Amino acid sequence: MSHLKLIRTHSAHTDFMQLVALLDQELAVRDGDEHSFYAQFNKVDAIKEVIVAYQNEIPVACGAIKAFSETAAEVKRMFVHPDYRKQGIAIKILAELEQWAKELGYSECVLETGKKQPEAIALYQKVGYQVTPNYGQYVGVENSVCMAKPLSNLLQDNNS
Repeated sequence: MSHLKLIRTHSAHTDFMQLVALLDQELAVRDGDEHSFYAQFNKVDAIKEVIVAYQNEIPVACGAIKAFSETAAEVKRMFVHPDYRKQGIAIKILAELEQWAKELGYSECVLETGKKQPEAIALYQKVGYQVTPNYGQYVGVENSVCMAKPLSNLLQDNNS
């Protein structure tokens, strides 16, 4: 089994930019005419917390979080290079992003994905994300699926 290394970095990181370019190419194909609508919400210059995964020193996957509200971080730009999919890399990146969000004081992660990304929806559900009403700019967008996951079971019972 080859070694997977996750690094925490920022959105100006060269390997992250290259992976995001591949992600955008793939989304342009999947989303078709709707791509420009989604692209406007996926600018990376506002993203400060980025993870890049390396397998044998090759950048193979990425993900990021950014502030969504005072209590929630939004998961953005999740991507695994097609040659490296189905190896559990996305789950490791998500776990690291969730850990980082907790360290930053967030109590939940939210995200938006598309109905045209059924693999992504299945992945998020597998690790505990639940479908929520569409938020923000995605309200009323037919192709959008919004999801959320509480980050700490310890906080759950304090309000009951």
